[in-house]
Formats: sequence, structure tokens, C-alpha cells
Amino acid sequence: MSKKLRDIPVTVIKDDGEYEEIHLYSKHKKIYPRWVNGLFNRWRILFVIITQLFFYGMPWLQMNGRQALLFNITEHTFYIYGFVFLPQDFIYLTALLLASAIGLFAWTTAGGRLWCGYACPQTVYTEIFLWIEKWVEGDRMARIKLDNAPSSARKIRLKAIKHSIWIIFSLWTGFTFVGYFTPIRALWTEVTQFGLGPWETFWVFFYGFATYGNAGWMREQVCKYMCPYARFQSTMFDADTLIISYDAERGDARGSRKKGSDYKAAGLGDCIDCTVCVQVCPVGIDIRDGLQYECIGCAACIDACDEIMDKMEYPRGLIRYTTENALEHKYPERDIIKKITRPRVMMYVLLLFIIMGITVSSLVMRKPIKVNISRDRVAMVREADDGWLENSYRLQIQNTDEKAHSYTIIATGIANSRTIVEGSGQIFVEATASQDIGVRVQIEPNLAGAGGHEIHFIITATDNPTITSTEKASFIGR
Repeated sequence: MSKKLRDIPVTVIKDDGEYEEIHLYSKHKKIYPRWVNGLFNRWRILFVIITQLFFYGMPWLQMNGRQALLFNITEHTFYIYGFVFLPQDFIYLTALLLASAIGLFAWTTAGGRLWCGYACPQTVYTEIFLWIEKWVEGDRMARIKLDNAPSSARKIRLKAIKHSIWIIFSLWTGFTFVGYFTPIRALWTEVTQFGLGPWETFWVFFYGFATYGNAGWMREQVCKYMCPYARFQSTMFDADTLIISYDAERGDARGSRKKGSDYKAAGLGDCIDCTVCVQVCPVGIDIRDGLQYECIGCAACIDACDEIMDKMEYPRGLIRYTTENALEHKYPERDIIKKITRPRVMMYVLLLFIIMGITVSSLVMRKPIKVNISRDRVAMVREADDGWLENSYRLQIQNTDEKAHSYTIIATGIANSRTIVEGSGQIFVEATASQDIGVRVQIEPNLAGAGGHEIHFIITATDNPTITSTEKASFIGR
């Protein structure tokens, strides 16, 4: 698209019938969020601390002599707080994804975009990067003044300090991310000895670059243009969903005034048109224009407006968490909490509990042993030295427990059968390891006619008989 075409304005008709020219490809304007104090800001700080303590600290936590939370891709094994999951446990990942999706639907229907405002990684890291920026360059007006100032030693120094801290923080974030997939203690040793592998190096820098770019440069553009949640959230909203709203009935008409003046007589509402709610918004919207898809529900505008209302000695809540129906006086705001139990939300919650109940029950009943059986395809059946018929099998025993076990194997299903296991007859398998073992089953010829006969292998841990697995196989006679 040529520059001239980008500059061509489009004429639109506004709700009041007036015409307005807009540019569809307007240049991005940097947003300088202003620091704000208040209840919701303290909640955001708390969530940042909690989420980052978990993210940066969890890889270092040890359990049963290994990393407590490790997704070991190379070994195809996931270690999650004492549980060991193998590729065939994919059903648990499916259950997790379903529970996460339904939980998000339930949460969004009831509470709007609270996830985005307080716990979304994009929001959290943008918040951290803004803290660093404020600490180095100052608050909103100082940052605007610095960016508009000509190049100088001070400007270069401040920018270099800020970006250096951003880059170091981003690389540490990338290192921690890789530490969830490669044991982080071994990874740290490789880093300190300059022996980091090519794939680990790639992902440390890739994730670090993504953090630096998304939180340091793109910021609200990720939420506006890249995040699909902002686009389909409206399908989960209804008139009883908790949203941040400006009370136009109370606030309009807007206008400046002196503190203590009779603004009602002048036909003004409580909004003094200070635009502080716009200055603190991390996505740069004016909440007074109504609910917009860009709003991430962070409530910075609520804290800012409440602070102004306190200074003017007006009641708080000109901008507040409310619902569309409450704002239209269809029920008092004290009844908002009751609307959480409406049928739509409860349906999501019921589905969530069903999925979680089935998953937890499966995990509780799950036995830490998996067995795969394959038979000798070269010789389906052969005759032993004493005339008995013999089939050969290969059993792979996977010990998914965090401790080693010894196992015994017996074959049942046909009377007077003999089970011959390679070696001593007992199989020792290390913790979270597997062992292949050859097994021969022998049966009297008169008990095994032509065709297949169902048998069962019973594999039992000698130190814990509750750990057992029964697997079906077939014995070929003649």
C-alpha cells in the first residue's frame, strides 16, 4: 500500500448524525501510563509478585531427588509434583485444556476480563517493564519530556540503563522458561561453563526476545491486535457480566470547576474532565466512551477516579466495577454478587467440576505401572524339548513411580501353563524408567488347540502388591 493511499481519510457518520473523517492507517502513538495508587493497584502488585515467585522459583524446587515441575521433552516424560506422565497419558493434557477453556468461559461470563487485568503474562510483564521504566526515567510527564527532548548524554544514559535492565530481565525469563523443559540446575551449570547447547541457546534468546519485544515495545498492541481473547470475549459477556463502567448518568455533563463550588447549579455532573482516567490506562482508551474491546479490566481508571473524587470530596464510584443491568437500575448493585449464580455460569461450573472430578479420580486410582506386550512374529508357536507348545513375548514394563520396584510376571488363562522369564524371574526397574524383558509361555499340546487362546499377564511389584497390572494377550496353538 502506497503512502498516499494510507493518508486518504475515510468519512463516517457518527451516532449524532455528524460526519467525521478518520484515517484507517493512523500512525501508532506511544502510550505513557501514569502511575496510580489505590486498592486495585495493590491487587495488581500482589498478583505480579505471586505469579513471578511461582514462575521463577518453581523450577528450582526439588521433589524425590529431581525437579518438582519438569517437562522433559527429550525423555518424553513430564514430572509434576510427584506424578510422572508419559506420552500415553495424553488424555490428562486433554482434560487440562478442557478444564482451562471451560474455566475461562465461566470466569469471563461472571467477572469479565479480570484474568487479563491481573494475571495474564502480557499484563504482568508489561507492568514489570513499566515499573523499571518509571524507576529509571520517571513518571508519565518525565518520560514524555525525555522522549521529546533532543539527544543528549543524559537521555542516552537513561535509555541505555533501561534497555539493559530490560534485556537482562528478559534473558533471565528465557532461561527460566527453558528450565521447565531442561533440568534447570544442569542448565545453569552449562550457562556458567559456556556449554549451553544449540537448542537451549535458541529458546533462551527466542523467549527472551519475545518478552523484551512484547512487554517493552508492543505492550498494548499485543492485547489489541494479537490476542484472540479480546476479539471473542463479547460472545461470553451478558448484561450481568462484571465490567468496568463510567456512570454517565452521574458524571455528565463533564466540566472543570473549583472545589466546593455548586456545580449542580451549573448543570455539571461529578466528572471534572481531568482525563486522569485516560492517562493511567495502559491501553490508552477513554472508559467514559463506554465498554471497548481494548479494555483489559485492570481497574487503573477506578483507582485514579476514586483519588480525584476524594480530593473533590465527592462520593467514590464514578468509575467502578458493575454490570450493565445494575447500571441501568434493573437491580441494586448490592445484588450483583447474587447474579454470579445465574444458570449460564452454573452450567460452566458444573461442567468444570465434572471434568475435574473425573480427572482427579483417575489420578487417584492411577497405578504407577504401564505394560506393553508384543509377541515374536518370526515363530508364532514352537515345540519345546518336552513336547509342550511355546509362544514368545516381549514385555516393556514402565515404572512411573518415583521409586524403584521389582516385579514378578505370571501368565494365566489356560490351566497348567508355565511362565518362563529371562534372567532370575524378577525384573528390577529403576524409578521413572522402563525395562524390556523376554517371556515365554508354555502349554500342554492337548490344552492348546489350533488358533488363538486368550491369556493374561499379571505383573506385580514384589514390595507393593497393590501395584499390579493385568494385560491381555493371545496364545497361538496348533
